[in-house]
Amino acid sequence: MRPLPTPDPEFGDARAADLIETVVVPTMKDLGGFTVGRVLPAAGRRMVGPFVLMDQAGPAEVLMSENFDVRPHPHIGLATVTYIHEGSIVHRDSVGSEQIIRPGEVNWMTAGRGIAHSERAPAELRDQRHMLFGFQTWVALPKDKEEAAPTFAHHERDALPVIGGDGATVRLVVGSLYGERSPVETFSEMVYADVTLDAGARLPLDAGHEERAVYVVEGAIEIGGDRFDATRLVVLRPGDSLTVKALEPSRLMLLGGEAMDGPRHIWWNFVSSSKERIEEAKNDWKLGRFDKVFGDEKDFIPLPD
Repeated sequence: MRPLPTPDPEFGDARAADLIETVVVPTMKDLGGFTVGRVLPAAGRRMVGPFVLMDQAGPAEVLMSENFDVRPHPHIGLATVTYIHEGSIVHRDSVGSEQIIRPGEVNWMTAGRGIAHSERAPAELRDQRHMLFGFQTWVALPKDKEEAAPTFAHHERDALPVIGGDGATVRLVVGSLYGERSPVETFSEMVYADVTLDAGARLPLDAGHEERAVYVVEGAIEIGGDRFDATRLVVLRPGDSLTVKALEPSRLMLLGGEAMDGPRHIWWNFVSSSKERIEEAKNDWKLGRFDKVFGDEKDFIPLPD
């Protein structure tokens, strides 16, 4: 495990107080005993680097019945990144993938010009109560990659770099950080990392990525004298370094990257730099022009009204 760099500047540097751009409070939705928090997009912040959507699912004990399943549905113009803290989900898609994702593993699915996929309970957990806690994020593709061929990649927990020391552990899910790089192939520079901190531990964050944000999953942190509790997305100003201090045992998701090459439009499960392209995708799904999800061909989510 690679050690973390020494925090610089030291905690308490007055400059750090000027580095917070905005704080996002997620919109919570109760899906019958299972809560989903929409972190991005938000009124105060549409994207952080290439990340255009971030949902927190759970934590909750869920009855793994058909009510839990997400039936086949389409995407264009983005990559989905699925990362789970607790539980397991079966992913299937229209390029022929079938993969169970478990805690600490990562699924990267490039939708590009079009893909369909489903997420369902594993067969061995059907009709059982099961803890589920994880994150679904969408990464917008650069304009010249929006129509890339759809692909799917899965990486095991042990394949992801781990950096740590002095009560801080960082599992690098996607992108680059502290001189390490995740094996997940991306289309632009970014960072997505799972961070655990003991009480009093410090996490140095440099200015290597243009846009950065820290989502407090559990616990509480302090940046420049300000306290941020769980379920807060702290968006940092670009261009300088700072140190995050854990006020109690905490877990964070760190995300960001280079700014996108223009705004993105989002409608349902479609992301594009072009409204016309989204209209085309809506029509394609309505007329059944997307490829079917292998092993899940009979079911689908209709186009919303």
